Amino acid sequence: MNEVLLRSLTPSVLGILVRRGADFAAAEDAVQDALVEAVRVWPTAPPRDPKGWLVTVAWRRFLDATRADAARRRREDRVDEEPAPGPTPAVDDTLQLYFLCAHPSLTPSSAVALTLRAVGGLTTRQIAQAYLVPEATMAQRISRAKRTVSGVRFDQPGDVATVLRVLYLVFNEGYSGDVDLAAEAIRLTRQLAAAIDHPEVAGLLALMLLHHARRAARTAPDGSLVPLAEQDRGRWDTESIAEGVEILQAALARDRLGEFQAQAAIAALHADARTAQETDWVQIVEWYDELARLTDSPVVRLNRAVAVGEADGPRAGLAALAALDDALPRHTAVAAYLHERDGDLTTAAQLYTEAAQKAPNLAERDHLTRQAARLNARGCR
Repeated sequence: MNEVLLRSLTPSVLGILVRRGADFAAAEDAVQDALVEAVRVWPTAPPRDPKGWLVTVAWRRFLDATRADAARRRREDRVDEEPAPGPTPAVDDTLQLYFLCAHPSLTPSSAVALTLRAVGGLTTRQIAQAYLVPEATMAQRISRAKRTVSGVRFDQPGDVATVLRVLYLVFNEGYSGDVDLAAEAIRLTRQLAAAIDHPEVAGLLALMLLHHARRAARTAPDGSLVPLAEQDRGRWDTESIAEGVEILQAALARDRLGEFQAQAAIAALHADARTAQETDWVQIVEWYDELARLTDSPVVRLNRAVAVGEADGPRAGLAALAALDDALPRHTAVAAYLHERDGDLTTAAQLYTEAAQKAPNLAERDHLTRQAARLNARGCR
């Protein structure tokens, strides 16, 4: 990999994108994406025309970003304000559409995918990332689901568990910043909680409120991500936290534990800590054990490894991480964090760099790149 060549070509490629009509900031992001791709691809498949290769890849990245931004803006138009605690507003037909798309003729996973695409407005790529499968696989799944329901009557609504799964995934996409659907997911979950007396519906609503309460503190003024431990807790929405905790406590008192209640309990423990140092990591590990028992999810076990690293030390966390598939999304980022806490800054910096190349969105990639740069700078001193 010739880094000097890459640096020398960057201004020229940037200029070409601007002349083609890209605004400068978007062109910069696209060129940076192309450079990251070049670092990954060129060592094993060097192009005959490096400049042409960079221009082609950067222009495609720019077009993808432009289309995604247009789609995001269309979705944002549907959400006019943040969710407020209190009585549920007048019910519209949206929640009913969620139930209808969760048709009994579909498997739960296919029903969720179809609803996210048809009603939630998520892209096939976003849904594939949520399910940890290739985009082509998810496209086929959605197509099969459409064919399955094309000849059936929509007079048999799906079950609550499937609708909860859809609402949770829609909320996660909104909360990630890729699309602004978090408020809409909370609104619909409030409606569902008002209509159905179910502890898992309450657990999901509590989970959403507790996560959404931290939204203002999750990003810095420049748009960069702020890790939970570094967030200004004075910016957390205490009213939403109090409401979420109250809803969760009522749900847990019914002694019908489900995965959303367990996740909400973990979020409540984070919200209850006045500082990051006061977080009750031992209890959080115990809740992750419950959650792993309920779901057997590799993502849950990945998050548990982080909690174990905080409760019992980074080497214990690394031991828990070693039992997981290293192809799991964000596995490399967790390994980097635990190695840094263990004092192995060289390995941590390398892993942060690798994790940045695998990051699912620009904000996360930039955060991980800064972490690598910070550790490399410390190593130079």
